[in-house]
Amino acid sequence: MVASGTSGDQPGRVLLVDDDAAVGEYLRRMLSSGGFEVTHEPDAEGALARLHAERWDLLITDIELPGMNGLELLDQARELAAGLPVVLLTGHASVDYAVSALRAAAAEFLQKPVTREELVAKATELIEAARAAREERTERILAIGAHPDDVEVGAGGTLGAHAAAGHVLTILTLSHGAVGGDMTQRARESQESADILGARLLLRDLEDTHIPEGNPTIAIIEEAVADFQPTVVYTHSVHDLHQDHRSVHRATMVACRRVSRVYCYQSPSATIDYRPTHFVSVDDYIGRKLKLIDAFGSQAGIRDYLEPELIRATARYWSRYGTGAFAEPFETARDRGGSLPRPRADSDAVAGIV
Repeated sequence: MVASGTSGDQPGRVLLVDDDAAVGEYLRRMLSSGGFEVTHEPDAEGALARLHAERWDLLITDIELPGMNGLELLDQARELAAGLPVVLLTGHASVDYAVSALRAAAAEFLQKPVTREELVAKATELIEAARAAREERTERILAIGAHPDDVEVGAGGTLGAHAAAGHVLTILTLSHGAVGGDMTQRARESQESADILGARLLLRDLEDTHIPEGNPTIAIIEEAVADFQPTVVYTHSVHDLHQDHRSVHRATMVACRRVSRVYCYQSPSATIDYRPTHFVSVDDYIGRKLKLIDAFGSQAGIRDYLEPELIRATARYWSRYGTGAFAEPFETARDRGGSLPRPRADSDAVAGIV
């Protein structure tokens, strides 16, 4: 999949909504010819499900839709994905529609029929502008894990909240997880999961179960920090039964000594000494977290801790210390102040780490 934030030379992922199957296919083919990865949904309900579960670079929707119309979809899309550019299409020229679209903060209002050149050029312009704006934001999130799926299990919901807030995400996975399965397959699964978030993936090849707490681990993390300049880091806790997790924690604390905010997520192998102090509500992102974990299909049948019911139950338990129905816990390794913007005005999705 092609996801925003992964590479500046990739056109991006477009969610197209049109209830006319023929028109939808026609528009899809035009955009695909421009290099975009396009998914067509016939109604707003299906589009909202996609927006909730995946990361997109552009939403293009017809205004006249069955049930929820395009303007109503735009309102809800703004809540699910702050900063997502939206193009509204209509076959009926109307000043009222245009005014409503502008008031709803649509990025563009286009009248059908639209030419291939116009549509591809506008999509390219909007996606590039959104990417540039996203790069200018100060919050840059680095999530570090020893093995594929560590980050997603420990902080997948919180990373979904960061993505919805428009923060720039990088996932650094220090091994291919060879002991737990086929390295090639696990690498592919890691990339699929990162694509869902719109995150850049850095997959390194340290030896699974033998990751050292010194070099080269420290050097690899320092290189990522120097390149990415994160403002927030998520990593393993030292309170963990797995030797790789403890090593990665210790290496991170050295390599990230100049990063102002470092938080430790809970792994399935965490000990009873794991004592979180921050609890991030992930009500709006538990579905996306499950989708991230589902990407690791090679592990689903052999790892009990990846069962969706257990993931939800764990998040439900930690919510007792925060707000909402689901939460992810974090130990504070370092917090030198600063605050993280919330994904939307009525959500506390990142309230636990303010």
